[in-house]
Amino acid sequence: MNILVVGSGGREHALCWKISKSPLAEKIFCAPGNAGTARVSKNIDIKADQIDKLLDFALSKKIGLTVIGPEAPLVEGIADVFKEKGLKVFGPSREAARLEGSKSYAKELMRKYKIPTAEFEVFDNADKAKGFVLEKGAPIVIKADGLAAGKGVTVAGTIKEALEAIDDAMVKRIFGEAGGKVVIEEALSGEEASILSLSDGKDVLVLESSQDHKRVFEGDKGPNTGGMGAYSPAPIVNRDMYSKILKSIIRPMIEGMYKDGIPYTGVLYAGIMVTEDGPKVLEFNVRFGDPETQAVLPRMKTDLVELMNACVSGGLPGKVIEWDERFCVAVVLVSEGYPGKYKKGYPVLGLEYFDRTKNTFCFHAGTKVTDGKVITDGGRVLNVVGLGSSINEAIDTAYQGTAKVNFDNIYFRNDIAFKAIGTAYAKSGTNADFTMRKETNSH
Repeated sequence: MNILVVGSGGREHALCWKISKSPLAEKIFCAPGNAGTARVSKNIDIKADQIDKLLDFALSKKIGLTVIGPEAPLVEGIADVFKEKGLKVFGPSREAARLEGSKSYAKELMRKYKIPTAEFEVFDNADKAKGFVLEKGAPIVIKADGLAAGKGVTVAGTIKEALEAIDDAMVKRIFGEAGGKVVIEEALSGEEASILSLSDGKDVLVLESSQDHKRVFEGDKGPNTGGMGAYSPAPIVNRDMYSKILKSIIRPMIEGMYKDGIPYTGVLYAGIMVTEDGPKVLEFNVRFGDPETQAVLPRMKTDLVELMNACVSGGLPGKVIEWDERFCVAVVLVSEGYPGKYKKGYPVLGLEYFDRTKNTFCFHAGTKVTDGKVITDGGRVLNVVGLGSSINEAIDTAYQGTAKVNFDNIYFRNDIAFKAIGTAYAKSGTNADFTMRKETNSH
């Protein structure tokens, strides 16, 4: 079948790469894509938010499956538009996509379905929001209600920082309409993990865990970004924790939405904080995580297209996923200044290295080809990914890859996945205890 992937980041390159390995895939298109997707698919000059143009293209090319990468077109209802024309699309409806489009909506659903999460209040008035912060104190979390490209959350360590975050979102409107309303919640303590799940609306198949690194600087300092790196599996999610997350968070959300007439079809991302009281939800996203996808898909042996087709057709029961038991580490290379202002247009050197290696990959994000050369074209530029039989080996493999590639004003964290070093499974050199088997995967 012909397959269309919508988006232009590292996640979309990883998706196109994985899809290209499926015997079900005939022609693969990526809109708009990047310099990396062009190597495994045909790039189409249509932006991810140009829904009408994407629809026309899908109809003209007889696209058998459309895979939506970024959240914005899902929130705008691209899945509904495509389905109305008889096209198969892997992604939730506009109503279901509100899980990411509105943090207050997601929190209210969690409250309704009794899904563990931080205590919260919602405000559409800046003065009242500030009054709440003054009453509760710090640390406290301020979240812009709408889409903010992963940058709308402030974990405020002081009251001053919290008040500034409210001003930024609600008064200065640095996130646009997304900051017209804020969710203020207690600051949870523990360790984070990311869980991706595939759903056909009724049933759910949970992928293996990963852990993202949101802060721009080493030691988890500095402002939040879209993600500076990830690794899989996350040691905090052992088999017992995995089962708790599935039972108390993933299934209640999928089953609750189905009962409420909002069946969730596609991939559901759950950002989890593992606290002393058990797992609690930090956020839900309605698409593959970025850069978590780049750390998870290289470990997936099962045909992803087959799984996505099963979600679209309601045929997920009985499906299982086979995993490579090695570890995977993804390091994001960014333009200096990201997530603030940065320059672009610099040549990217050393990419030929990845054509000669077996356990190292390079997924492009902010790149394009100009005059036959790959140049930087975004804040997050590349994802260098390494596989290894131990977490230490995977880290070494990834960072060996980062040493082979270069561009002006390059920056990356040197501590991605270092949290995992010293854990029991890192010392043993095996992640068998963290590899989920079919008895816990399928509904």
